[in-house]
Amino acid sequence: MIQNYEEYKKAVETLKRWAYAYYVLDNPEVPDEVYDKLYREVEEYEKAHPDQIDPTSPTQRIGAEPAKEFKKAKHLTKMWSMEDVFNAQEMHEWLERVYKNAGTREITFYIEPKFDGASLNLIYENGLLKSAATRGDGEVGEDVTANAKTIPSIPLGIEYKGLIEIRGEVVIRKDDFEKLNEERTKKGEPTFANPRNAAAGSLRQLDPKVTAQRKLYFYPWGVGYNTLEYTKLHEMMDFVYGLGFMKPFKRALAESEEEIDRLYEEFTKVRDDLPVMLDGMVVKVDDIPLEEKLGYTVKYPRWMVAYKFPAVEKMTRILDVVPQVGRTGIITPVAVLQPVEIEGVIVERATLHNYAEIERKDIRIGDMVIVIRSGDVIPEVTKVLTQYRTGKEKKVERPTKCPVCGQPVLDEGLLIKCQNLSCPARVVNSIIYFASKQCLDIPGLGESTVKLLYEKGLVKDVVDLFKLTKEDLMKLPGFAEKKAENLIKAIQGVKGTECWRFVNALGIEHIGEVASKKLCEKFGLEWYKMPKEKLYEIEGFGPEMVRSIEEFVEVNKEKIEKLIELIQPKEPEKEEVAENSPLAGKTVVLTGEMRMPRSKIKELLERAGAHVTNSVSHHTDYVFYGEHPGSKYDKAQNLGVPLMPENKMWELLKEAGIEA
Repeated sequence: MIQNYEEYKKAVETLKRWAYAYYVLDNPEVPDEVYDKLYREVEEYEKAHPDQIDPTSPTQRIGAEPAKEFKKAKHLTKMWSMEDVFNAQEMHEWLERVYKNAGTREITFYIEPKFDGASLNLIYENGLLKSAATRGDGEVGEDVTANAKTIPSIPLGIEYKGLIEIRGEVVIRKDDFEKLNEERTKKGEPTFANPRNAAAGSLRQLDPKVTAQRKLYFYPWGVGYNTLEYTKLHEMMDFVYGLGFMKPFKRALAESEEEIDRLYEEFTKVRDDLPVMLDGMVVKVDDIPLEEKLGYTVKYPRWMVAYKFPAVEKMTRILDVVPQVGRTGIITPVAVLQPVEIEGVIVERATLHNYAEIERKDIRIGDMVIVIRSGDVIPEVTKVLTQYRTGKEKKVERPTKCPVCGQPVLDEGLLIKCQNLSCPARVVNSIIYFASKQCLDIPGLGESTVKLLYEKGLVKDVVDLFKLTKEDLMKLPGFAEKKAENLIKAIQGVKGTECWRFVNALGIEHIGEVASKKLCEKFGLEWYKMPKEKLYEIEGFGPEMVRSIEEFVEVNKEKIEKLIELIQPKEPEKEEVAENSPLAGKTVVLTGEMRMPRSKIKELLERAGAHVTNSVSHHTDYVFYGEHPGSKYDKAQNLGVPLMPENKMWELLKEAGIEA
């Protein structure tokens, strides 16, 4: 038995080493009974000495009470989505864009597997696991710290003491997935469709003990906030794996398109033999300063891409083609299919994109076709198997009237649109979206209520919402006085909402939350009056987005102005550069650990007129350093660039009138 604290600490370190060998290296050092015996001894000591418990002890992995709900957790830096490419041509086009934006073809790429699981963001501070959160919307996720602590391949403590975000994928092995579904079938519980759903569902259990039973694994694939001084991504990831995390089965560096294609073939050949699910290969620029230079679009980093595996194809029959009216009036043909299973999902519908595509492929009702589904991509019909035709197949006619309102449509060749702003398909869907949580968040105005309001003639468009009275609502079934009052209060409560929420709520095609924020930050409530040349000035805005805004404003300008009058959206606060700032026009670099996340400090410095870069050169005016400065500090000394401690930076910011 363990007699004292020194023996206890030694036993904890031994258990951690054995667990690392078992779960991470997949190379057990001792039999299970030996591990279990020492584990019980550690437990006994901790019960007798609760004030001496090491927070990194393996016994601390399970112990939290079941949660009533998941709290929100903000990431220190944004977790971006990845752009997908599906074939060699798309990969070639992505590389050409990278070379063009980088201004050089001498680029090394870091290659790693793309695990098909649930993304997780871990924050470590002072060497301890502080929190774990799901991706969420990229900025705010769900706090699943208690569950993450039950995953043996996530260290509770690491040697590095700085504040750092380590990001990766939580997966379940294929054989464990099969066992899990067998157990659920025996219990009469619904089974998981695929390992990814199983991993995500297991991570989001309110009871950590359930998560602990699911045999999950964590593979890191990136770093968020950090103060590390690495200039190469592969070196940074070597550092992460050196902290005790699992390494993927294969990583590589590539310096040409040919090497990338060769590695892709290698990944494709071994994917089915691996114990976990992969859905592709990730290609990233290895040079970290170059990543910063390449930057981001509205949705994705420009320096990384997911090269997805070939989509799974299945053969089935088209039973019908139905027109579907979207929120913006575009009529999309949808194939109704004879149900077919693809990667654990029953597919009954597939997009046909547009009627011009139907004509190009000569798709007919009754045809046998090839349907593909890759990851989260909407299933689509890729090929018609004409050899199975019997002559009874029917041609698909282009609609001349809207299938919902019956009004004539505008046929532009590629796109067919319902222009009727009072079309029920457009009105109902646009109001539902307008009131949704990600837009104006109007409680009580859900799908059934909106449909009821429309059916009873109380609303014909979004503007009519603001004309509703309590008396109007009390005439509706299910509406008592209190419910009617609450809904009127909720609708009126959107007045003064943020500009970006208003823009997002309009449902402009291709303009989501991120684009809405950028639009408002640049132009405020004047956004809809801007010529397209001005819109192109916004980072990430391309022809498709600009054209969409132009088209929407042209049709709905009066409605936009009426809504602005009714809602009075709040103009975003302009962060003007401080006058007479000692940092105005200065090029500065940050190094070392500081009292605030570097992204926040960068914002403050930019408000003071400084230009913050990631690398030191003869053009750098100042290098501000915190604790444990790295190679940038040494380079500044060698180049004779002025070095200033963190407190001096805060003094200069204060002088510029900017308070942290």
